[in-house]
Amino acid sequence: MARTVRFHEVGGPEVMRLDDLETGEPGPGEVRIRVEAIGINRAEALFRSDQYIEPVRRLPAMLGSEAAGVIEVVGPEVTGFEEGQAVSVLPGFFSQNDYGVYAERAVVPAAALLHRPDGMDAVSGAAVWMPYLTAYGALVEVGGVRAGDVVALNAASSGVGLAAIHTANRVGATPIAVTRTGDKKDRLFKEGAAEVIVSDEEDVAARLLALTGGKGVEYVFDAVAGPGVTDLARAVAPDGTLLLYGGLSGQPTPYPGFALGMPALNMRTYTVLEITKDPRRLRRAEAFVASGLRTGVFRPVVDRLFPLEEIVQAHQHMESNAQFGKIVVTVAH
Repeated sequence: MARTVRFHEVGGPEVMRLDDLETGEPGPGEVRIRVEAIGINRAEALFRSDQYIEPVRRLPAMLGSEAAGVIEVVGPEVTGFEEGQAVSVLPGFFSQNDYGVYAERAVVPAAALLHRPDGMDAVSGAAVWMPYLTAYGALVEVGGVRAGDVVALNAASSGVGLAAIHTANRVGATPIAVTRTGDKKDRLFKEGAAEVIVSDEEDVAARLLALTGGKGVEYVFDAVAGPGVTDLARAVAPDGTLLLYGGLSGQPTPYPGFALGMPALNMRTYTVLEITKDPRRLRRAEAFVASGLRTGVFRPVVDRLFPLEEIVQAHQHMESNAQFGKIVVTVAH
């Protein structure tokens, strides 16, 4: 039996509970892993409340798509992996309607696995991939950010926001962090932000225009969406791009082009699935992130650790928006 987080009804963090379940044996193309650490993501909170881009198809439902652990059993038709190997489970390869890694043991598709580099512990292995795959995919693969570009990053203190700061710096772009309150300002500078704008205290668009000499920024990477996109769009340079990768505002998002007099504005949504579902893009992303980790340019920024028994508190902490970096749940065996 393995303790497994499930929810029997949709709702807030309190609907999650630990059930004792038989994990079962892996089928063709699957492996069973002993989970050591779990990366917590907004997608799980949205799925748990049935507000995700994919609806909950059945109850009770499992959760989680990012983890680190050790392979216990290799299923039929799996090559390249062996029992006892340390691995990371990458997000974006399976539906939470079918698999979940919020558990002591989990069966997952082998396609979602990546060998964990020597010297990388489980917490780091569960914290690094979603942020960097998301940031690389949006800024480099989709956005085409180049040296000399200026990138404004909303929700900059999130795991993805911090990875985007590191990624922008690595390609020679200038990252400008936008954060709601001033208490995270110094830490954002330490993580490599060229400038930090505190949205509760400053006019974000006016400040972005001032910082760019009135030109505007080439890219905005926005996790908030909602009505605020109109104001952000004011600060986008001609033919610049507003990339939306989340909807933290929970409000309808207008297209601002008409309200602003039809500027040369590119606006699109983005999810990490654009990378994980494309083998060529995924190979480039893995190589980019792995090389950054080897050289120390990239590293996981972990906000706080919670034991599996405190999964409810971990989600409550995420929804408080107080974190700086990635929240990780550890699993004791």
